[in-house]
Amino acid sequence: MSLVPRSIDEWLVREILKFIGPAPIQLIFQNGEPIAPPGVSPVATLMIPDRRTLWGLVLDPEVAFGEAYTDGRIHVDGDLVALLEAAYGAAAEAPACLYSRLADKWTNFRQSNTLSASRHNIHRHYDLGNDFYKLWLDPQLVYTCAYFPTPSATLEDAQIAKMDYVCRKLRLQPGETVVETGCGWGALSLHMARHYGVSVKAYNISHQQIVFARERARQEGLSKQVEFIEEDYRHATGKFDVFVSVGMLEHIGVANYQGLGRIIHRLIGDSGRGFLHFIGRNYPTQLSRWIRKHIFPGACPPSLDQAAEIFEPSNFSVLDVENLRLHYAKTLEHWLDRFEHSRDHVSAMYDPSFVRAWRLYLAGSVAAFRGGTLQLFQILFCGSRCEPVFWTRAPLYTEEPSAAEATKWITATS
Repeated sequence: MSLVPRSIDEWLVREILKFIGPAPIQLIFQNGEPIAPPGVSPVATLMIPDRRTLWGLVLDPEVAFGEAYTDGRIHVDGDLVALLEAAYGAAAEAPACLYSRLADKWTNFRQSNTLSASRHNIHRHYDLGNDFYKLWLDPQLVYTCAYFPTPSATLEDAQIAKMDYVCRKLRLQPGETVVETGCGWGALSLHMARHYGVSVKAYNISHQQIVFARERARQEGLSKQVEFIEEDYRHATGKFDVFVSVGMLEHIGVANYQGLGRIIHRLIGDSGRGFLHFIGRNYPTQLSRWIRKHIFPGACPPSLDQAAEIFEPSNFSVLDVENLRLHYAKTLEHWLDRFEHSRDHVSAMYDPSFVRAWRLYLAGSVAAFRGGTLQLFQILFCGSRCEPVFWTRAPLYTEEPSAAEATKWITATS
């Protein structure tokens, strides 16, 4: 190797080390000597094969790393989650370069959340195939943060506990009417109807999810109590006692929040109550561009301040705010473990690069929730003429019989 290329390579490696700061990550370029920040014990080694990949990591670290890892050009030796957690901590301290800022703006422009764009964005993620999600989710296909009453609870029990927790927060009563937007594969809607005696109208724009949910309702004799509608939340109609949305808010775009607030007010008026469960941020910032490009187009987890735009114009009262960040980290640990056990099946369904992309997405999500880059907020709210939902928070921690009944139901049907 000539002197000039060697000096370029050394400069590029130094730039990467500057970016990761004191993070305990070791670099190996081509077949050279390992390089790490001074005084650290590396949690993993990042093996970089060529100068093209090296340049990419300097110019646009996050996207270049994700794409090189997916392509198999970068190899990680060691704990991938620990490496990503360390990298996220370092990235939070480093200012974004001009290229990254411009690329973020371009991605936001291309991934709007209009009616047609939202359907496209959701299709790219949620319509990958129910058989794929069955490999690593629980039997009810609940694809949102679980609630672990104890750290040793199973994923199945924790998802049932989450659904009961939502229902207890809302103090659902038999005979009430509920509208759910972004209902996934229908587990929560069916749970509310089966165990709390409510009638539910549920909206979703993922075709495969709606087909699955309707079939479950038919099999369980709940079709008259739960109606699944393949339509955008913006087209929801009717008058309801309760509004529920679990895992949708991060997909609709901050620019649409005031419009969402008006829709909720139209649905539940001043006397209804509502619940939002969503991935969020401590302060407004963009979600990983690699994830928006390859996994979740159009996604934008909001800060609490941004979410307030939903409530304030309609004079909704916020009654309770809770952060279940560590519960989502544990949920994702279960998903990642199950995904890894199913990787051969996933590879046969798609290809090895798909496996690496989703491994990176799940591992990166574990790291983000562990380290606090992402949060999981639950907000209970109500209209200005709504009766108090509860006097103290004590009822939230009183186990309802529906949890035990649901566990028996899952065991019987799985």
